[in-house]
Amino acid sequence: MYEDIKEVMVDICHKMWQKGWVAANDGNLTVKVGEGKYLATQTGVSKCFITPEKIGLIDDDFNILEAADGFRPSSEVKMHLRCYHERPDVGAVLHAHPPVATGFAVANIPLDEYSMIETVIGLGSIPVTPYGTPSTYEVPDAITPYLKEHDAMLLQNHGALTVGDNAIGAYYKMETLELFAQISLNARLLGGAQEISRENIDRLISMRPKYGCTGKHPGYKKYSK
Repeated sequence: MYEDIKEVMVDICHKMWQKGWVAANDGNLTVKVGEGKYLATQTGVSKCFITPEKIGLIDDDFNILEAADGFRPSSEVKMHLRCYHERPDVGAVLHAHPPVATGFAVANIPLDEYSMIETVIGLGSIPVTPYGTPSTYEVPDAITPYLKEHDAMLLQNHGALTVGDNAIGAYYKMETLELFAQISLNARLLGGAQEISRENIDRLISMRPKYGCTGKHPGYKKYSK
């Protein structure tokens, strides 16, 4: 059941590993497939070794509804479930450790420069959420205030989180986040980014429907460390 969705999830997991966004058993991906039903990647397995058999069906209480023997979801799925509960429009949640974006997360520097057209349109400013111990409810509690306006977040001293209306959408947002982090770092090395004017930022944000952008957007919003 859900074989087509599982194949997409497997492809995304392999791409994350190939891009160096995860090491060892890092990262997790979930997809909502019904009310209170989610496909989740197996814990303790490298994303390069994920196969459809290593994806199981769980519910809101972490009960395993359908899975191969030995399947267990990551305890970090608590963070995913909070996204679904706070945002009915979310259909998939992706967590990874893309190295440049995670560098900003561990330095506690938000990616809130409005300097890259595609990022302004697609994501807007990207905050760093407060520190939370993995596998506890500290992380879900830390991200909750930001979910109302953001589809991409840096997790302080941890990594990155993106949400989308489907698995591909969440993956694209993670890809956009990491590329913008790379560009932002390069700009800083070159003396700093040249930000887009407020008038043009507003024009770019108004173009989101034209480009088929879904999800939340914070508008023009800055963060301090």
